[in-house]
Amino acid sequence: MAMGRRIPDVVLHTRVRDEAISPNPFRWAPIRAPELMGEGRVAVFLFPAAFSPTCSDSHLPAIEEAYRAFTEAGCRAVFGIAVNDAFTMHQWGRHLGIEKVALVPDGNGDFARRLGMLVSRRHLGYGFRAWRSAFVAEDGEIVAWFEEPGIGDDGGTDDDPYGETEPAKVLDWLEANPRDEAGGAGS
Repeated sequence: MAMGRRIPDVVLHTRVRDEAISPNPFRWAPIRAPELMGEGRVAVFLFPAAFSPTCSDSHLPAIEEAYRAFTEAGCRAVFGIAVNDAFTMHQWGRHLGIEKVALVPDGNGDFARRLGMLVSRRHLGYGFRAWRSAFVAEDGEIVAWFEEPGIGDDGGTDDDPYGETEPAKVLDWLEANPRDEAGGAGS
C-alpha cells in the first residue's frame, strides 16, 4: 500500500504534438511523474494493458464518463497509466475517443514498479504489467489507495478483477474527503 508515500520520481516517456515536425508531428517529451501529477489533487488509475478487454470495454470509458464528477470533487486532472509505450497509449485513446483523461505511458514499468504494482503476466504473453489499482494524490502525496484483490505473480491464472478501482469508489472517497480551504483533505 502506497498511502502516505510520494508520487514515484520516475521519468515517463511521453510524446507531444509539434507542428514544426513532419510528416509525424510529434516529438519526445520525457517528464518526471511528480512534475506531471504532483500539484493539487489528482486521481490516477493504473491499467494492466491498453486495448485489453476490461480496460477498453469498462474501466477507461467509465473514468472518461465520470471526468466531470472528478473535477467537481476537486481533481485538477485524471490520469490513466499502463505499462505500454507512448504510441500505443495515443492510439488507444484515439480508438476509444478519450478526450479528458490524460493517458500516460509507463513503457518501462518504472512507475508501476515503484508503487509495488508491477506483476508478471508472462503466462498471457503480456510480460510485466501494472496490477489494476488507483490512487488520489494531493500535492504529490498519495492520500487514498484502491487496489483490486489477488495481486501476485502466480503466472497460472487469468484473473483480472475489476471492482475496487471503479470510478464510483474513488469518487465516493473524494466526496467523503473534500479538500479544506488550505488545500489538504478535510476531516
